[in-house]
Amino acid sequence: MMRDSEAAADTWHLAQINIGRLTAPEGDPQVQPFFDALERINALADRSPGFVWRLQSEAGNATDIAIAPDPLLIVNMSVWRNADALFEFVYRSAHTPEMARRREYFQRFDGAYQALWWIEAGNEPTISEGLSRLWMLDRYGPSPHAFTFKARFAQPDRAESPVDMNPDPWCMGRA
Repeated sequence: MMRDSEAAADTWHLAQINIGRLTAPEGDPQVQPFFDALERINALADRSPGFVWRLQSEAGNATDIAIAPDPLLIVNMSVWRNADALFEFVYRSAHTPEMARRREYFQRFDGAYQALWWIEAGNEPTISEGLSRLWMLDRYGPSPHAFTFKARFAQPDRAESPVDMNPDPWCMGRA
């Protein structure tokens, strides 16, 4: 369930999915620093302003949730009160230096590996929904249905042009 006590007052929240294919399985020294940082970064997200929800298994993270026959493909999903809160976490917190190391742990990805979209407050996105948003973004580019920080669309009840939130060029949701 969503833990944010003010969630009911909001109409829309921002959902995000990102996927990656590890360069080696968990336990391999090549990717172990990623797994070693995971609990700390998840805890940081959980207590970040604007955080609402994140996908997790009984182990407390999402890396052991199989989303494809490929065991190296992992998923991360979360929900935030707004785009600014997620942007602050991604680009201006202790998460940022860990994300900057992603090429050490993840293979280059052909296509979109991160997508954002608006959901009604109180809802939790499914993995299938997230994967479909990635597919739409990869196939058709940014739209109100699936977008990135580079072309962030407004909440469905607002008539605004897409906004470039100026993410760091090395991390814009495409390989």
